[in-house]
Amino acid sequence: MNLRSGLVGLFAAVSLFASPVVAADYPERPVEFIVPWSPGGGSDTLMRLIANNIEPFLGAEMPIINMPGVGGTVGLREASRRAADGYTISQVHEGLLVASQIGLTELKWNDFEPIALMTSSPQYLVVNGKAPYQTFEEFLAYAKEHPGEITMGVTLGGVPHLHAAMIEQAFDLKFSYVGYEGTGQRIRALVGANLDAAIGDISSSKQFVDNGDLTFLAVGSANRVKAAPDVPTFKELGADIELSVTRGIVMPKGAPQEARDGLEAALKALSEDETYVTQTNNAGAEVDFRGQTAYTEYLGKLDKTVTSLAEVLAP
Repeated sequence: MNLRSGLVGLFAAVSLFASPVVAADYPERPVEFIVPWSPGGGSDTLMRLIANNIEPFLGAEMPIINMPGVGGTVGLREASRRAADGYTISQVHEGLLVASQIGLTELKWNDFEPIALMTSSPQYLVVNGKAPYQTFEEFLAYAKEHPGEITMGVTLGGVPHLHAAMIEQAFDLKFSYVGYEGTGQRIRALVGANLDAAIGDISSSKQFVDNGDLTFLAVGSANRVKAAPDVPTFKELGADIELSVTRGIVMPKGAPQEARDGLEAALKALSEDETYVTQTNNAGAEVDFRGQTAYTEYLGKLDKTVTSLAEVLAP
């Protein structure tokens, strides 16, 4: 009897562990995931990791539909028009806030129901390894003495432009912007000494930092990053700013609270799964879960910053 009772308890515990963490009534069918970017990119890769790992926690499949175009706004427009029943979700990052501000789309972040921020890709202030400044303090002193002379590589009207403008605003600096299509292009230009500084990330820049071609001066994460533990955060340097490409999940406006809570719970459980965390780290990002309340607060705060920088970001 004792053995039988123990086995029953063990099976019950295993069943409880493996059961979905959402309410029994939701979801009753697959949840479609509109990824507003092309297959193979950073957003697509990270969102597929969510979709591929979520079923044990959600209790339903999450098929991905790629719908790229116009800086991610085509897919988001379609998502905003879908039924607000909890069975369509999409992904946003800082690009939507910039696109809204510069008039690329009429959509705003609060046209959706933020469910959870899932991943963060911290961005770095990077300079050439032979630059006359090898610490942020030296860079800051030089920039103040030479306003407008530092050439900063960004994607004009994009998230890197926003991040550089946030540094300008926080430390009362003035850069001369040079536009590049992608991170790889501006990092190569920086290695070739065709730029003074750039906004980069671990995946694009660390190999050049390791061999001495580039130097990380500061990172925009809330805490120091394990992959670059000696690099101070902007918060340590005196500015309450976060410079990350954060990717989060949203539902159409008016989605049922049961669905929002259920998906949030499943995503939180996923964010604590070792396999998912490892896969995300291997893709060059950090798991940075923030639920409905914290994610909404983050987007609201960031939107105020973007609005204050509208003139700088205008193409």
